[in-house]
Amino acid sequence: MTNLPPLPTAPRRPIRELPDELISQIAAGEVVERPASVVRELVDNALDAGASQITLRLQAGGVRLISVEDNGCGIHRSELPNALKRHATSKIASLSDLESVGTMGFRGEALAAICSIAEVSLLTRVNTDDEPHGWLLDGRSGELLPTARAHGTTVEVRELFFATPARRKFLKTDATELGHCIEAVRRHALARPDVGFAIWHEGKLVAQWRAVAGGGLDALRQRVADVLGEDFVQQAVAVDWPVDAPADVEGQPQRLRVWGFAGVPDAARSRADWQFAYVNGRYVRDKVITHAARSAYEDVLHGHRQPVYVLFVSLDPTRVDVNVHPTKIEVRFRDSREVHQGVRHAVEATLAVPRSSGNGSAEAAPELPAAPHSPAWTPPARQTPFAFAPREPEVGHRVSDVGALWGQGSGGTDRTSAAGAPFANTFGAAAPSYRADTPNTALPPAAQPLPEGDWPLGRAIAQLQGVYILAENTHGLVVVDMHAAHERIVYERLKQQLDAQQVASQPLLIPATFAATPDEVATADDAVEVLATLGLEITALSPKTLAVRAVPTTLAQGDPVELARSVLAELGQHEASTVVQRARNELLATMACHGAVRANRRLTLDEMNALLRQMEVTERSDQCNHGRPTWRQMGMRELDALFLRGR
Repeated sequence: MTNLPPLPTAPRRPIRELPDELISQIAAGEVVERPASVVRELVDNALDAGASQITLRLQAGGVRLISVEDNGCGIHRSELPNALKRHATSKIASLSDLESVGTMGFRGEALAAICSIAEVSLLTRVNTDDEPHGWLLDGRSGELLPTARAHGTTVEVRELFFATPARRKFLKTDATELGHCIEAVRRHALARPDVGFAIWHEGKLVAQWRAVAGGGLDALRQRVADVLGEDFVQQAVAVDWPVDAPADVEGQPQRLRVWGFAGVPDAARSRADWQFAYVNGRYVRDKVITHAARSAYEDVLHGHRQPVYVLFVSLDPTRVDVNVHPTKIEVRFRDSREVHQGVRHAVEATLAVPRSSGNGSAEAAPELPAAPHSPAWTPPARQTPFAFAPREPEVGHRVSDVGALWGQGSGGTDRTSAAGAPFANTFGAAAPSYRADTPNTALPPAAQPLPEGDWPLGRAIAQLQGVYILAENTHGLVVVDMHAAHERIVYERLKQQLDAQQVASQPLLIPATFAATPDEVATADDAVEVLATLGLEITALSPKTLAVRAVPTTLAQGDPVELARSVLAELGQHEASTVVQRARNELLATMACHGAVRANRRLTLDEMNALLRQMEVTERSDQCNHGRPTWRQMGMRELDALFLRGR
């Protein structure tokens, strides 16, 4: 074996205090990564100053010049000598202020760190009538001179990294650095529709977003359209989900609110570059929020596509710690489980409303019908020649039989199925019984049949090659993949049935033991109640061994050890497990896929229209169980273009 050369050893040096300049440069290495880092810090300060218009001027992608100009409150002359000192700030004064930060900036180290690696000048004038002029502060000499300026502040940063040339070598091209600067401002612009932003580079206007009047989701919708494009808004649904959080230690109730816009599954991208998450107005990259949002899309995304969203999480500042990263890009929640569940349920509930229902807003989401086995659920009454006239089916119909789900057609002929598992006794329950004479007023709101002209998916007119249903609505032609659509309907019905029975637990005759890590043992001990709600019982046999004593009934045939490890890993990381639900849904999706109506099955117009009506009231019916779309709309303009009409 070749002998490796010994590692070099540095001579021992005495312990001594570092000079202030070196301390500031070390801090700059944490705070300032590239010109975009400076832009983010300066825009934070401008927003805290109450600015309604912020202008950014750049040269050489921000390396030669970064100038941030605002019309905020300005800085008093007496405070200017402290403005560029280390850990000097007006935003916190005590530990209680630090525990409830409500401003964008607060650490008081950014300006001093920037001064240590660049040339900084500060021009400001307070927003009062008794101040006749502004003041110019030189960051190097500390010289203070009177100068002319309107109300507000301008911070200029020239020759970034001139004092640390080695750091400057790591920068990319001017175009790349400019892109990062624009992205930093764009993140601020999404969060503050009430503020106007303008970006100039080399004397040319490269981006501008005007302030939006008003507030709420309407103002945010306009700003999102300006920043991300009108296509994003057209393919997104509004999220506005208030959740009552438990009372804190003082007994005052806290409130968690999730709002913004979530893109529909069809708008998903190959990269996660259009995922914007904000906590109390601050852009963050948080694993809890990212995982929660991704979990909400699990059932409707195809393959490894990434969802798009602009989500805002508002909660009491004392329940979130923003002082965990020098750049303030990460946060830590007091109750991450609460935030995870809130974000997940908010997005999930919004996406559950099918676009085929004609209602894509979360505020007016229709109530979904009860599970088929519930006596409160009845199919829509016959309203048109194409509506379905239900009657009581015979026991023995299968999941794949359309008549087993919606009753028999008006002709009264039995429809047999060629494949699929029996619908009766799927979960030990008898086949549902439908009554055709049930009054229409007893139906849930979502089951009320709409007038024929209001059907979002229109009226079925034909079946194409035994695979697609062609329907006509007010917009044009609707093409429906009948197998994919029926698969989703059966899948959602099976989930409703299982949810109504709660998560049943089945004890194991012989407990499954496995060697566990200390983290897994600690998680199992801390999450006993959470595991019980998931149908799992995991106990410790020794400091290094865990035993699985019970598993969910629907997953009894699976590997209990693998299931336990997955659940504990997710609980340890996110404090909210979806492993059991994901495994259960995979099982139900397989059952639904095998039970759905197959291709090349000829359907009558009654059956096709019954399928369309059920799609309009079924959750997530726009995608099948695998995330593929179930229907597509072709407008009259598209059809006219195919035949060159009007040209």
